[in-house]
Amino acid sequence: MKTRIFSIITMFVVVLGITKTTYAVAANNNTVTILNDISTINKIEVHGNVELFISDGSADQVKVYNKYYSESALVQSKSGVLRITSYNAEKLVVWVTANDLRSIAAYDNAVVRSFGDISKIEFAVELHNNASAKLNFEAYSADVTVNDQAKADLSGGATVFSLNRAVASNVNNHNFTAVNFIEKKNTIPAETKDDDMTGI
Repeated sequence: MKTRIFSIITMFVVVLGITKTTYAVAANNNTVTILNDISTINKIEVHGNVELFISDGSADQVKVYNKYYSESALVQSKSGVLRITSYNAEKLVVWVTANDLRSIAAYDNAVVRSFGDISKIEFAVELHNNASAKLNFEAYSADVTVNDQAKADLSGGATVFSLNRAVASNVNNHNFTAVNFIEKKNTIPAETKDDDMTGI
């Protein structure tokens, strides 16, 4: 009798394990959605709880790494502007490969990261609210604006580099080099103004 009960329990555990394995494989296959109908991306706007990876490529492609994105997020392209929005508690992860990306704007708690070598003639980055960016790029002309409590970690270089930052923002540009550099700090009280440019 004990042997029979043990055999039934063993069989139940094996069947349950197979069922869980099958479900996990199916779930993993549905976590990546490739949007091939999006092209000519010049600018990306990111809002909400989004983690965006950008890379250079010969063709534009958008990959969404979240099976629930259609229910809780918006990924829309119009007139060269790709808008990505998600306010879900789970971070929406998106990887955009673009041939002619010139500008990125991130808001709320969005995170932007470069993947691979980013090479541009002109490149503009705007960070607002609590957004953050970790970017490694080479450009002839780069214009970076860091507002509110936003954070920027920059590496690479530019011939002409313009940095416009709020006093409460956090900018790490120690690994970024520029031939011509212009920095503007906003909303700095007169008694705390200084010329303590670090990193370049």
